[in-house]
Order: sequence, then C-alpha cells, then structure tokens
Amino acid sequence: MMMDPVSCVGIDVAKAKFDVALLKPHGKYRSKVFPNNSEGFRQFRDWLEKQEALKAHLCMETTGAYGRSLARFLAQQQLLISVMNPALIHAFGKTELSRAKTDKADARLIARYCQMHRPAPWVPPTEAIVTHVRD
Repeated sequence: MMMDPVSCVGIDVAKAKFDVALLKPHGKYRSKVFPNNSEGFRQFRDWLEKQEALKAHLCMETTGAYGRSLARFLAQQQLLISVMNPALIHAFGKTELSRAKTDKADARLIARYCQMHRPAPWVPPTEAIVTHVRD
C-alpha cells in the first residue's frame, strides 16, 4: 500500500531554540531555527504556511519541559504532530549509519523517520491529567 507523498517536518527542540527540517516529497530540505517561546511558535506556524506545509506531518522527540509547550501549540493549531521516544529516533539513526550530531542534522533525521514510519498523532493530555501530575 503506497501512501500519498507528504511533506514531513523534523523538529529538534532545545532549551532556547528549536531547529526544523522540512522534508519535501521530492527529497529536498528546507531548514530554519526558531526561538523556543510563544513568538517562535507563531513564527514557525507562519513559516509552514509560507512553505505551503500546513498539511505536513510534524515530528519531534519527547524532550521533557522543553518541547511540551511547542507540541501543545501545534496541536491547538490543528497541525498533525507526533511526539516520539528519542530512543526510537536514535535507533533509526543507527540504521542509517548517521554520524552527524548537530541540531540541524538531528531535525533532518527526525523528518526522515517521520516520512518512513508515519507515527501516530500526539494527543495532548487533558488539563485534569496535567493538573494531577503537577500536584
């Protein structure tokens, strides 16, 4: 079963910034870096719109507190976002013999993982769960 070609976006999240790699169906990348704050989230969404990639499959690793707000923002924007266990991405990188360890290279690796595996969409936890976890 062949799936329709879709653009995938890998997101590598750090404390102050996040690197994104938009992987087009024809194999070309577009990369950009945004500040990891609400203004950066809006800039990223606007950039996706300019790239005609609002229907892209977005994928990021679970990075604890650093990525939580971004994932929630993207889900609220009705964008398709998957949040993956970093061990899965790391194992996938080993199968590619990927040695580059830069944020830009990591974002591209996450985009390739997303394109190949089409992971399930992330569903934000309900506020009741989030509140209970904080207590």
